[in-house]
Amino acid sequence: MNKQPLSFPKGFYWGTATSAHQVEGGLINDWSEWEKSERRLAYLKGKNLDPLEYQSGLAANSWEHLEDDITCIKELNNNAYRFSLDWSRIEAEEGKFNEAVIEKYHSFIKRLKEENIEPFVTLWHWPVPLWLRDKGGWENKNIVSYFERFTKKIVESFPEVKFWLTLNEPNVYAGKSYLEGSWPPEKKSLFLYFRVTHNLIKAHKAAYTLIKKIKPSSQVGIVSNLIDFDSAGGPINNFLAMLAHWLWNDYFLKRIKNHNDIIGVNFYFHNRVNYGFSKNKNEKVSDMGWELYPQSIKAVLLSIKKYNKPMYITENGLADNKDVNRAWYITEVLRSLAEAIQEGADVRGYFHWSLLDNFEWAEGFGMKFGLFSIDRKTWKRIARPSTKVYAEIAKHNQV
Repeated sequence: MNKQPLSFPKGFYWGTATSAHQVEGGLINDWSEWEKSERRLAYLKGKNLDPLEYQSGLAANSWEHLEDDITCIKELNNNAYRFSLDWSRIEAEEGKFNEAVIEKYHSFIKRLKEENIEPFVTLWHWPVPLWLRDKGGWENKNIVSYFERFTKKIVESFPEVKFWLTLNEPNVYAGKSYLEGSWPPEKKSLFLYFRVTHNLIKAHKAAYTLIKKIKPSSQVGIVSNLIDFDSAGGPINNFLAMLAHWLWNDYFLKRIKNHNDIIGVNFYFHNRVNYGFSKNKNEKVSDMGWELYPQSIKAVLLSIKKYNKPMYITENGLADNKDVNRAWYITEVLRSLAEAIQEGADVRGYFHWSLLDNFEWAEGFGMKFGLFSIDRKTWKRIARPSTKVYAEIAKHNQV
């Protein structure tokens, strides 16, 4: 049975998203060093995994193929693109900014604008320069001033940019790096987790204030990874689901509610809470093993409608090497998104993760999130069949 088409608001932003470390290539930062560390290599050897598949190296080589990436964006009929800047490429030495790198980023931004593609720029998407790593990274009490200095230089250098996203998924970064200890700097400390979280909150507030001072018309926000915590039933599970929602979704957002013009929502997960465990049906899963439960995006968006801020889906996607679920998933997510808008969620854009197959952090190159695959010998971008589905949705502004 054909479903009734659902339309999106006029001026809706259709885009894809990437991050510098995952696509640019040739970077030297705390992540690239960790990828080659003795501890990391020993871990991979113990799992009988090829270390080269877990080192970012040239990634998707986007630094040398920016024009090819623009061609891909245009093929998708997109009018926006979210990407991040690599702090280590721009400020490899403390206080010394690489003007040639800044100019290349600036040229890319101007090319996007020439093609009527709105840039959504993320200031920090996880890696830090080595000099900052050696000072303790986000544990350092002076991190806010370092981030302010970087922010000031960038925002003054790119006057064309209207949309600024300060930090990407601070809750994920703090949890993976300082609670779970599976990401650099691989520390397991509740004390450091809260210190880093607190520093991230302060850094966002400081960056927001600075950007609004430099360019008051800027739209500034944060990118939060939000999860739909769904109770399996009963008063205990209802309480646990509410608690999980508060801790994961609301804790950070409530502390910056007066320092946000917009909210970036990264949506990947649904968790049916059953006495502290996830009891998902997992009828469909991605290559990462994550449940594909598209209707959850509606619940997530309606749960944060209370903040009264315009929302953008800054990431949503799936690892799907054979491209068997991507077209279905995009379609169903966007139908749920359209329903959320009908029910009052002020959502103004959707960015699919990802434009390209990329370096998927600790999972390496094996997980394929891209609408376009990459021939890593020729760097040719190859459209997957699902690109046509997304391109048609963007073209007609309806699903």
